[in-house]
Amino acid sequence: MNQTYMGSAETLKDAFQVFNELSENLTRSYLDLESQVGRLTAELAAARSERLSTLMEKEKLAIRLQRLLEALPGGVLVTDGKGRVVEHNAAASAMLGGDLKGRRWLEALDAAALPLADTPNQRQLLDGRTVSLSLNPLVDEPGQIILLTDISEVRALQEMVSQQKRLSALGEMVASLAHQVRTPLSAALLYASNLGGEQLSGAQRARFAAKLVERLQHMERQVNDMLAFARIGRLSLEKIDASGLLRQVAESFEPPRDGRQVRLDLGQCVGECEIFGNQDALLGILHNLINNAVEAFAGQPGTIRLSLEQPGASRLRIVVADDGPGIPEDVRPHIFEPFFTTRAQGTGLGLAIVDCVVRSHGGCVTCQSKAGKGTRFLIDLPVAGAGSLLPGGYRGKQQSPGVQDHVPA
Repeated sequence: MNQTYMGSAETLKDAFQVFNELSENLTRSYLDLESQVGRLTAELAAARSERLSTLMEKEKLAIRLQRLLEALPGGVLVTDGKGRVVEHNAAASAMLGGDLKGRRWLEALDAAALPLADTPNQRQLLDGRTVSLSLNPLVDEPGQIILLTDISEVRALQEMVSQQKRLSALGEMVASLAHQVRTPLSAALLYASNLGGEQLSGAQRARFAAKLVERLQHMERQVNDMLAFARIGRLSLEKIDASGLLRQVAESFEPPRDGRQVRLDLGQCVGECEIFGNQDALLGILHNLINNAVEAFAGQPGTIRLSLEQPGASRLRIVVADDGPGIPEDVRPHIFEPFFTTRAQGTGLGLAIVDCVVRSHGGCVTCQSKAGKGTRFLIDLPVAGAGSLLPGGYRGKQQSPGVQDHVPA
């Protein structure tokens, strides 16, 4: 029995010893855990404090950016991937009218501004101001930032400079053409004085009258060229049916009075398509190109073809082609230069006016010709309502007048 008691006491002693060891381990673990919790709590508090500080800095930055956007004179729009406005500043609201949030920015722009044919990345607001459009994509999300910049004063200055250049060129032209005006004027005076002669027969009187009219018409063409060159840049634009424009040119064509067989054919035209332009100015340059073709035939019969093509969705092309002798290679690079002419009675402004009028419509004119194979003039113009927006940073430069070797079809 004593042995049994002694064994139980030893077992109990061992159990207490194990319990004490476990208690000590548990106490140490608790203290370690408490220390870790304290350290993590401190780190969390520091991180929270840093996070709050960062958020405060971001909030201050956002406030500063918001105030900066409100202070900007230009309109700023931020859109989502569907083109709807999510943010805008007061200047954008003033330009496009009212609260723009949730609206499609293109619809708001079309309702508040008119496109300008000569500069597809600019619009004219209903109050008369001109704004430039710049588009930039958002980096980390779908959408865009659109900047509307008021360039009314810059555009007005550009027009003034352009007008001054034209007036300066006009002065040079008047000086260089003084002797050309004097020659037909002297001839007209001579023919007019001979009309009063009593010895003239009816046939002679008719011949002098015809010569007088011819000289006066020549002077009239020179004056008209000078006026047209000076007037470019002040053209009022409206929507024009391009096919109707060509039909009007074809209907008004008069064959040469000397009986030559010169025919004007109206070629294939695309469907109903409108351009922004000045109808009188466009009619003038088309008649100019047709008259040049008639003169190029040099007394021989020929055919002029007037047609309309659409090389792209946003562009329309008017083609004036003839089967005449073509333009010599050494002459072609200079045909659009003011005062350059190969005709003794020419003013050198005809094709320069064509180029200036086309450029004022936001288009470009090129010439394709080969000696002995005919000539084609291609006038590319923007379609009304198409291509009015360009990516930011692109200024919509027009192609310079060019000349290519080409054999017309």
